[in-house]
Amino acid sequence: MSTPTSRAATPLRVSTTRVSGTLPDFPWDTLAGAKATAASHPDGIVDLSVGTPVDPVPQLIRDALVEASEFPGYPTTVGTPELREAAAEALTRRHGVTNLDASGILPVIGTKEAIASLASTFGLGPGDDVVIPEVAYPTYEVSALLAGARPIRSDSTVALGPMTPALMFINSPSNPTGKVLPVEHLRKVVAWARERGTVVVSDECYLGLDWDGEPVSILDPRVCDGDHTGLIAVHSLSKISNLASYRAGFLAGDAELIAELLAVRKHAGCMVPFPIQGAMTAALRDDAHVVEQRERYAARRRTLLAAVEGAGFRVDHSEAGLYLWITRDEPCRDTIAWLAERGILCAPGDFYGPAGEKHVRMALTATDERVAAAAARLSS
Repeated sequence: MSTPTSRAATPLRVSTTRVSGTLPDFPWDTLAGAKATAASHPDGIVDLSVGTPVDPVPQLIRDALVEASEFPGYPTTVGTPELREAAAEALTRRHGVTNLDASGILPVIGTKEAIASLASTFGLGPGDDVVIPEVAYPTYEVSALLAGARPIRSDSTVALGPMTPALMFINSPSNPTGKVLPVEHLRKVVAWARERGTVVVSDECYLGLDWDGEPVSILDPRVCDGDHTGLIAVHSLSKISNLASYRAGFLAGDAELIAELLAVRKHAGCMVPFPIQGAMTAALRDDAHVVEQRERYAARRRTLLAAVEGAGFRVDHSEAGLYLWITRDEPCRDTIAWLAERGILCAPGDFYGPAGEKHVRMALTATDERVAAAAARLSS
């Protein structure tokens, strides 16, 4: 019989530290002190540090979730035909994408999971390079590190020179900066990548939240001439449909790449639950709730933009998306501390790479009452 002593004497063959030791610290764990300070404000904390929705899930989506909840069997990894068709039609209707049908769609269990596993799913490893933006959502770097590949920060294909990366992540509108990449820039990226056989993954989760610019999909014919070869667009329903808790997203683009990803994800059992697929289908077929939610964010953005500029901050980029990228040209942690003293919690720019160390990301995702409270505190 095994005893605790004998078991302890036998080292585990699998060590999670070999994996976790290659990863950066989870960024939000470093905000504990600032969060405590902000929470001590007499009127409570205004948490603008994360982009999590606070508004209700539209009733038509909830109804579809209930209707699909009777199905007792396993869902398919590829998703229902109705979901894939609805996703392709939504990208065509909402964003002008052409030459896309159900064969170019793959539902995923939230886009963070998909992005984090993408480099590994493509079979990348040591010796492979993965290009990520200089200021970037941390999960792009995590995707490369989990695969054992090398992440390289660059916003310029010229600076990359003759390099032939296996994978390139781009993000427009950007999280955290809200920067929008113009059509001309995206065309150059596509041409550069195709010369080298590099797969381009474009994170477009904020594409429907445009304010001062015109964000376009990598699958837009103005960018790729209707040819999706080597291109994958990442889309989420978390922001535009308030479905962050549903973990509802999908990949779209090159049908051959989609088929490769599907083959691996089938083996791994990466299946979006059937009721969620029903809810996603309803959300993708309806545009009215997307417009309504966009207007909510637009109003909150106007309130916060006026307040931060009135408080002496400069707002850079922020043409689209759910964030204001603000600075006083000081170390971002100093700004975080100043805001926390006023009961406001934001995300320091160094979360997103060294180039963000003098900026702070302020989210629009708080209730109207909390946004008004933040604006009042900034103005006092």
